[in-house]
Amino acid sequence: MLTYPEIDPVMLSIGPLKIHWYGMMYLVGFLLGWWLGVVRSKRPDSPVTAEQMGDLVFYIALGVVLGGRFGYILFYNLPQYIDNPLDILKVWQGGMAFHGGLLGVLLATWLYARYLGRTFFQITDFIAPLVPLGLMAGRIGNFINAELWGRVSDVPWAMVFPGAGDLARHPSQLYQALLEGLLLFIILWVYSRKPRPTMAVSGLFLIGYGVLRSFAEFFREPDAHLGFIAFDWLTMGQILSVPMILFGILLMTLAYRNQKAN
Repeated sequence: MLTYPEIDPVMLSIGPLKIHWYGMMYLVGFLLGWWLGVVRSKRPDSPVTAEQMGDLVFYIALGVVLGGRFGYILFYNLPQYIDNPLDILKVWQGGMAFHGGLLGVLLATWLYARYLGRTFFQITDFIAPLVPLGLMAGRIGNFINAELWGRVSDVPWAMVFPGAGDLARHPSQLYQALLEGLLLFIILWVYSRKPRPTMAVSGLFLIGYGVLRSFAEFFREPDAHLGFIAFDWLTMGQILSVPMILFGILLMTLAYRNQKAN
């Protein structure tokens, strides 16, 4: 059993101003996405120029923060926020949902694609490989916040998390950082190095994230106020991942069918 490395969630205090590690991880994620986008924008088939990446990241950041927050409220903890509406503003305490953030990013991408005169899937195919490292940074933020811990376990690297009782648990935040973050990034980056039919990269992202998230959920403790949603083993994260996987399969099927037809 390992000792959880207790880290002050406040990275820096300047008078009344406090900078939290959780927020800093989001900033790191956006910066990584911007840098990778600049690299990808140099390809001849890029729908976005290096100069446009700043605006694109701004749109995506709004989608992530607003969509992620309201997705968490809607999918995971609506009664609490109805009773305490001011808690909606306390984003430094955590409480972001990937599936809500995804919907926010899709809306922001659609708006920006219209602004550029590009198609929606041209932009989503471009940004899909940029997302996973941001997800990795967010999961590291969850670990620093000692939230979203794993299920009870006796593996040698299990940890006792503050606020989670006296039993050691899987550090599932780190599992998700490696799976949904690093591994998914490698898969998408390698796959997208060659030109692919429109929608294929977006479809692979949806399939990859949905499968890896569903797998990681077997090690993550379900939210206490939700528990298992069905069959005593299905979690909300897994249920929300099913339509992602199915839609991803549909996109990849259509992408290669259209390529063959053309």
